[in-house]
Amino acid sequence: MGLLEGKKALITGIANEKSIAYGIAESFHREGAELAFTYANDKLKKRVEEVAKEFGSKLTVKCDVSLDEDITNLRKFLKENWGELDIIVHSIAYAPKEEFKGGVIDTSRDGFKVAMDISVYSLIAMTRELLPLMEGRKGSIVTLSYYGAEKVVPHYNVMGIAKAALESTVRYLAYDIAKYGHRINAISAGPVKTLAAYSITGFHLLMEHTTKVNPFGKPITIEDVGDTAVYLCSDWSRGVTGEVIHVDNGYHIMGVFGREEEIKEGVFKK
Repeated sequence: MGLLEGKKALITGIANEKSIAYGIAESFHREGAELAFTYANDKLKKRVEEVAKEFGSKLTVKCDVSLDEDITNLRKFLKENWGELDIIVHSIAYAPKEEFKGGVIDTSRDGFKVAMDISVYSLIAMTRELLPLMEGRKGSIVTLSYYGAEKVVPHYNVMGIAKAALESTVRYLAYDIAKYGHRINAISAGPVKTLAAYSITGFHLLMEHTTKVNPFGKPITIEDVGDTAVYLCSDWSRGVTGEVIHVDNGYHIMGVFGREEEIKEGVFKK
C-alpha cells in the first residue's frame, strides 16, 4: 500500500516532463494518490492533458491564478469531480523575463506586482478557496521555494524577494489552517533545468556552481523533490508544518569552498 493511497491531490505548475511538478506527480502516482491537474492557459492545455493521461487521470482544468474567477471555478470543478481534497501542490511562480536581466534595482513596479501576485498571493487565494474541500480531512499543502529567498543569487532578482515572501506566507498560513487540522510546508529545491529556469540570465553558470559546491557534487533531480513532497503529504510528517525543507544536496550548508576547490587548494589537509 502506497503512502498516499486514497488521497486526492491537485497538481499545479506542470509545463513538461522536466517540471518539478511533474516529478511530484510521478512520486504521488507511485504512492497511490489520485491526481488532478491545472494549466494556466490554452497553450499548455494539450501538454497537461497528455501528462494527466500518463498518470491515469482525466481531470484537467484551466486556472490562471491571476484571475479570482478561475480559482473559484477550480474549486467548483474539484467539488463536482471529487467532492473532497487532501493535497495541494502549489508549483507556481512567474516574473516577466525582463526582470531577470539587470539587478533588483532595475525592477519595474509592474514587474514587482506580477511576481508577487502570481508567485505569492496565488498560494493564499488557492488555500482560502480550496480549504472547504478539505473539511474533515487532514489536508497537506506543499509549495516550491529556492535558496534565492535566503541569500543573494545574482539575476534571480525580484523572484528572490517573492520567494522570501512565499516562505513567510507558508508560516502564517500554517498558523491559520492548523485549527482545521491541516498543514503547509515549502520545499527549497536546488536548481533544476526546467523551462522557467532558462529565463534567468546565466542559469547554466548557476547550475555549474551549485553542482560543484554541494557536498555530493551532483545536481538534484525532480524525483528527489517528488519523494520529499510525498513525505510532506503523508502521515509520516504529521508533526511538520510551516517548515522549509532544503532539497539541494546540501548546497545551503556550504561556505566558501566546495569539494573541487577544497581538493584543488589543499584546504583542510594535514
